[in-house]
Amino acid sequence: MSPPELSVVVPVFNERDNIAPLVAEIVAALRGRIAFEIVYVDDHSRDDSLAVLEGLKAQVPELRVLHHVAQSGQSTAVRNGAKAARGAWIATLDGDGQNDPADIPKLLAARDAAAPEVKLFAGWRVDRQDSGSKRWASRWANRIRARMLRDDTPDTGCGIKLFEREVFLDLPYFDHMHRYLPALVQRAGFKTVSVPVNHRQRTAGVSKYNNLGRALVGIRDLRGVAWLIARSRRTAVQER
Repeated sequence: MSPPELSVVVPVFNERDNIAPLVAEIVAALRGRIAFEIVYVDDHSRDDSLAVLEGLKAQVPELRVLHHVAQSGQSTAVRNGAKAARGAWIATLDGDGQNDPADIPKLLAARDAAAPEVKLFAGWRVDRQDSGSKRWASRWANRIRARMLRDDTPDTGCGIKLFEREVFLDLPYFDHMHRYLPALVQRAGFKTVSVPVNHRQRTAGVSKYNNLGRALVGIRDLRGVAWLIARSRRTAVQER
């Protein structure tokens, strides 16, 4: 079989009620438009998310299922999904159903219209459907991040993104890196574009994050990413 053009990577942890509806939406958005696969990465869920995924494989031939033998976090799940993916381009979605798979064709259209040096198309939740406290926390986090990293990206926390697999796998890996992809891709010498996307309320399950925990980790990560950018060195290479 020839490899698909696109791999849709979805990390999940305790999202059993969101899995089947989201898989159906991905299929509806992409089947007949592009050759694709769906790579779900179960981050050692404590509910029956893995059993739900395994049951869906018989109904959805595009679906592949990876399972972490120990809980490792969203960034590790995204990276392992990308490593296993067969497509040259990766689209990511959060497993909670708040990202709209119907926006993936919009990101693909933006890619097709962009210059070749643009390697990341980041979703931008212009009408975010979250609690007031979460929106407030994200607003301040985005301001601080933009001031420190100067990544010219209004929303780095949006789970829906499209990027070139080879570029992503060459980025420095660390926990929570998925929140800093625009800055990391720019550090690697490429360009990024933000694309307005839909955002939806969670209809099942509960959020896995709290504002305080995210803020404490974010401060440390911001300092680390700023250090990486400051220490970056790039040059063209010629084979002679």
